[in-house]
Amino acid sequence: MRTLDRDTIVSILLLVFCGFLIWAGFQIRDPQFGELPPAAWPQGVSYVLTAFCLIYFFQSVFSNKPAPEASTSNASPEHPQGLIGWVKHFGNPIACFALYFLFLFTLPFFGTLIGGTLLVFLLLSLLGGIEPKKIGLHALIAVVSVGAMWSLFTFGLRVLLPRGEILPGI
Repeated sequence: MRTLDRDTIVSILLLVFCGFLIWAGFQIRDPQFGELPPAAWPQGVSYVLTAFCLIYFFQSVFSNKPAPEASTSNASPEHPQGLIGWVKHFGNPIACFALYFLFLFTLPFFGTLIGGTLLVFLLLSLLGGIEPKKIGLHALIAVVSVGAMWSLFTFGLRVLLPRGEILPGI
């Protein structure tokens, strides 16, 4: 019998968490005054997340990965030594979180539309590289994607997103 690997264990834990989210979605009270019940969005996201977790589970169970060999040394590219090695290894996620918290900090000033566009542009430039051709593409993707989401929430769903001080009317 095959032993459980790390991916299988993580996928099982994620599926248990998804079960909790689905159960919690049914605990949301419906005040019966709107067209869409308040639980629709959390339940929909929970079902999509569950589908992804099931795919992850089946891939982990049916993969033909060899069993990991025991290593006596922790010094490898996967296990950096010291604080500087750790920061170099996880530099991209650290920078992404830093940019996101900067976005949250500047949200009252820039608002959702400008701040979100800057966030997406900076993340794309950080992860995709800074070259003249890519800069234009990153700017186009940022403006179109954030503009579409902002329009969907503002005009389609009538959700008031945070407005900034720069453009208070938007």
